[in-house]
Amino acid sequence: MEQDRLREHVDTIREVFSYIKQFSGTTFVVKIDDVVMNDPLFSVLVKDLALLHEAGIRIIIAPSAKERIDEVLAKYEVPYTVIKGVRVTSDEAIPFIKMAAFDSSNRVMTMLSANGITAVIGNWVRARGIGVIDGVDFQSAGVVESVRVESVREMLEDGVVPILPCIGWSSVGKPYNISSNELAVVVATTLGAEKLIFVTARPGYEATSFVVPETVPVAPGGRLANFSLADLDVFFAANPGRELDLELLHRARRACAGGVARVHILDGREEGVMLKETFSNLGSGTMVYSNRYGGIRPMTANDISDVLRIMKPFVDTGILVTRTEAQLEETLADFIVFDVDDSVHACAALHEFPEGLAEIAGIAVDEHFLHLGVGPKLVDFLCERARQKGLRAVFALTTQTSDWFRKLGFAEADPAALPEKKRLAYNLQRKSRVFLKNLGST
Repeated sequence: MEQDRLREHVDTIREVFSYIKQFSGTTFVVKIDDVVMNDPLFSVLVKDLALLHEAGIRIIIAPSAKERIDEVLAKYEVPYTVIKGVRVTSDEAIPFIKMAAFDSSNRVMTMLSANGITAVIGNWVRARGIGVIDGVDFQSAGVVESVRVESVREMLEDGVVPILPCIGWSSVGKPYNISSNELAVVVATTLGAEKLIFVTARPGYEATSFVVPETVPVAPGGRLANFSLADLDVFFAANPGRELDLELLHRARRACAGGVARVHILDGREEGVMLKETFSNLGSGTMVYSNRYGGIRPMTANDISDVLRIMKPFVDTGILVTRTEAQLEETLADFIVFDVDDSVHACAALHEFPEGLAEIAGIAVDEHFLHLGVGPKLVDFLCERARQKGLRAVFALTTQTSDWFRKLGFAEADPAALPEKKRLAYNLQRKSRVFLKNLGST
């Protein structure tokens, strides 16, 4: 048990260094709900943002001020209404809204300064009024028109963290109250950010709250951990009329379609959530991705040490036979791996025989990635490869996973059905069961 914990710690350290190398010099846009700012762990969150900055990641922050605006308007008895999630902003209210917005931004700037990070609040956002929609005049409520990209980039080049309040200005200097969520999306897409991160004050998306299509992976505990854009479209179709509940996922889709590689939706009240989501393959929130996240590819010589590491727990329990580095090098072309951000988390092999048969062997999956259905994906991939080669069937030998192979369409067979070379090498002491799957025509 102690050895297992040590191995997990070492794997975590490897992941962290891998991601530091990958993200250094990239830009993260972070939108923070102001409710999170009142949480006892907010100072820890800011400290983690400072760590990301010190690791070479360029941080832009768009603080929300909704709760603070509500508080200020109530204090000064300024009336307002909210229609379809948009605050109708009167000329009387806008000075108080500006005050609240800059107050929230100043709180973030002050805490960053306490961690040795230079931050600047700026008026880099051009906005225009929403106008009159369906007979409703939204007055000084606005939408983002553009961002002064070069000015923001100069701040980033100088090692400064830009903070963008939820206020934009027209070309003639009129202020407008704008959505922080919308602002974050526009800034991220305009600057070509690697990540857009929504730090919220709500639990993540849980499978029990929605209709979840089979293609959408569900993490242990029921968390909807990640969506490709294709999965997200299927998910939206399965949950009509839930636009308000799924607002951030809709905005995430728009950001990814606009060129942002990944969007993360996190519960900012969870300690270390920013670091876990940035430096871990699994994360702790919900991710939407437009680029390759996890996929199957041929194994390379550089993967051998990782494959041996992944196989070891299965060798220790007798599920897999022992393989050496030399054996893996000799059969390198037979193996495939599943990787996430260039970190290998599963493997399998297809060994071909002259009789038109092939063995599927060496299947091992990191236990933390079982919820992604990686094992069946590897088997399906190898079955398709065998089919394309014109092979008539694939087989597998197993001592402890008979039910799993049955579920994948394999049928138990007699060892006599094995190809001659494999039959002669059959280990009578191990007494592996033989499972066969006919492939049919291509």
